[in-house]
Amino acid sequence: MAVLKLIVFVAIPIAISIYCYTNCGKEEIPKIEDGWWGRDSAGQGAVDRPPVPFVVKASNATLADLRSRLENTRFPSSLDGTAFEYGLNSDYLRKVVSHWKDTFNWDAQQAKLNAYPQFKVNIEGIDIHFVRIQPKKPSNSANEKTRAIMLIHGWPGSYWEFYKLIPLLMETKSGDKTNEKESISFEIICPSIPGYGFSEAPHKPGFDALDAARVFLKLMKKLGHDKFYVQGGDWGSAISILMAQAYPENILGVHVNFVFPPVRKASLGPFVRLLIGEIWPSLIHSPAEIKTRLSLKQLFFNAVRESGYMHLQATKPDTVASGLNDSPAGLAAYILEKFSSWSNYDNVHCPDGCITKHFTLDEVLTNVMIYWLSGNIGSSMRFYKEYFTSDDVVPWDSVPVVVPSGIAAFRYELVQHTRSIAELKFSNIVRYTDFPRGGHFAALEVPELLAEDIKAFVRAVESLK
Repeated sequence: MAVLKLIVFVAIPIAISIYCYTNCGKEEIPKIEDGWWGRDSAGQGAVDRPPVPFVVKASNATLADLRSRLENTRFPSSLDGTAFEYGLNSDYLRKVVSHWKDTFNWDAQQAKLNAYPQFKVNIEGIDIHFVRIQPKKPSNSANEKTRAIMLIHGWPGSYWEFYKLIPLLMETKSGDKTNEKESISFEIICPSIPGYGFSEAPHKPGFDALDAARVFLKLMKKLGHDKFYVQGGDWGSAISILMAQAYPENILGVHVNFVFPPVRKASLGPFVRLLIGEIWPSLIHSPAEIKTRLSLKQLFFNAVRESGYMHLQATKPDTVASGLNDSPAGLAAYILEKFSSWSNYDNVHCPDGCITKHFTLDEVLTNVMIYWLSGNIGSSMRFYKEYFTSDDVVPWDSVPVVVPSGIAAFRYELVQHTRSIAELKFSNIVRYTDFPRGGHFAALEVPELLAEDIKAFVRAVESLK
């Protein structure tokens, strides 16, 4: 209780001061203008070309270099009697490196990555990588709708996160007998955020989530989709929400499994509601929300414990990248630690971080391999600095999301908001689902839950027409 009182009496004055400072005057939404992120001068010699096929193929020289680096890893020492409380335990890292070097079958994982059609197309001077899966023509097409949906990943994930989700979304049978007469099939477009995966990194400073939203809208229009659904978690959520805010005429619905907090423009409403909900829960939250929500104390300490990486990446990302881009073991440690604690905070007490309780080691190492092969760990972290220092993104914090919205709230997600809090941002929630399990990487960890929620959300939106 003493800790809670400290949080309340210190946080309230700070929150009010920040709110008054950052909300003086009404900020106008700036006009969204095209950018140019290529190496050459803006637009010079630019040609609008169609997408070209792309396959993942690591050269023998690259794989030999990787093996050499793994064999010569200089491991740090761990404290006696510790698990993941200080980060990824070096004893477990030895096991990860050994598996990566001697057991991990890259050829098999590479074949899985190439199982779906991949492409690249140049937009605003940089090559955008994406996966595109078109539905097979149904036998009774008159009874089936086809809707395009863009799935957007986050950090430290990649488009690979969706590979277990995609086949579940492609199944047209909904499981709901009332909807069998008119089922919905998806055309799935899954891009890599510029500077992530196999998308080219911007060569000029300033590329933020709003720029990604604009680029992804252009990608969808190039593919012939003027109206479509968007879904995302982590950065994918931020980009999806911005697409819904900036281009509501193009977005049929937005589904997220992570409700992104404001950038720098303080939002006093959610904070006040959280405080009131802590003292008088029934005034703010429903009975179900009271049972599942995290206390303000838990939210506060979880945020402090898990946000150190964010401060580094939002201030000096290139310094961190110098080590991670040179050491595959260091890269794996940095990424796998997130797959541990972001799946469940209590995993820090597991000797192996309980990573394989949620994923296979091959699954998470495939994600690491994408960062290693592309060399994009630095540019992926740079996205944080661009976002948190952007003056273009800030005004959108106060813009409500008016398109039909769906929220999947997984029990162990990093940032958790009850529906009553989320409604301050989303004014048209058609589906909100609390899940008793699942964490930050829901598409990879619990794809069956996320797939059914996305399908149910789209069916709900379509039924409104």
